[in-house]
Amino acid sequence: MRHALGLLLATVVAALAITGVWYYVSKPSAAKAAAQSAAAKPSEPASPPARVAAKASAKDDVETTGTIPTRTAASVPAPVQPRSTCANLDALGISRTVMVDTTGGPGFGLDHFKQFDFLADREVVLTFDDGPWPVNTPAVLKALADECTTGIFFSIGKHATYHPEILRQVLAAGHVVGVHTWSHANLNGKKMTDETAKEELEKGFSAVKFALGTNPAPFFRFPQLQHRPSAVAYLGSRNIAMFSCDVDSFDFRSKDADQVVNTVMTGLDKKGKGIILMHDFQKNTALALPTLLRRLKAGGYKVVAMKPKGTLDTLPEYDAMIGQDPKLPTTMTNARPISSVIQTISQ
Repeated sequence: MRHALGLLLATVVAALAITGVWYYVSKPSAAKAAAQSAAAKPSEPASPPARVAAKASAKDDVETTGTIPTRTAASVPAPVQPRSTCANLDALGISRTVMVDTTGGPGFGLDHFKQFDFLADREVVLTFDDGPWPVNTPAVLKALADECTTGIFFSIGKHATYHPEILRQVLAAGHVVGVHTWSHANLNGKKMTDETAKEELEKGFSAVKFALGTNPAPFFRFPQLQHRPSAVAYLGSRNIAMFSCDVDSFDFRSKDADQVVNTVMTGLDKKGKGIILMHDFQKNTALALPTLLRRLKAGGYKVVAMKPKGTLDTLPEYDAMIGQDPKLPTTMTNARPISSVIQTISQ
């Protein structure tokens, strides 16, 4: 009996030992099988890995495409913003530029034309009559360049033919070139007829074109501000804007440069804004302009540039008249550069 119980106990212990050994051996195999089964399960269809690869490839493409603009920006320089060429950091400059549609011959300058009052308080337009002229016009150009500002030059036709190289300097400096008749005749004079007034206008236009080598601006100012009614109507039919003024410098009768400055500033302080009438023909204006421009800056005034929408088309018959006029100092060859006329061959 005792022997039987011992045998039974040994059998139970052996069974437990065998079970433990089996569990110990079989457990990693099962985990390994489970891992293999888990790995095999998503790979059973062949297409999912292909889609995964496709997604990865698509992702790579998006990233590459996203970097193309960067590489393009590096290889193609971005547009460079134009830098100011003005060396004067405290220059008067130009506050704004306006484009003028001259259709129908609009008038500017409240002394005679009230309709188009476009200037705001403390805004001015700089204008110069009677040039071009040696010494004085270049001095005016320098003063304007030093302050990085601009103006409108109303040229006398005859003066343009005398000094075309100076008038071309005016245009090259970025100023607008208009016309001030052929000979500065008073178009309201007693002996002036409509036909002679028209000739004064058209010869002036053609002469300025002749000097510039291109069409002038469709801007005109009457000599002595004498607005002949028939000439006003004619200019309107030619789509040429007419300029009077708001502030007259009276520089033609000023005793010195200081008087020019004081006259302009007194007029501006009274009116608060306006088109200023000066003459680049006058020595005192050339001398006064540097001081005047600084006074404008100090007084809070700002310059407005006026640009025409188009140019003035001259009439062929008057172009021919200018080229053949025996009263001109030279022939059409005076439009040639001096280097093509005179050359030093020995020295």
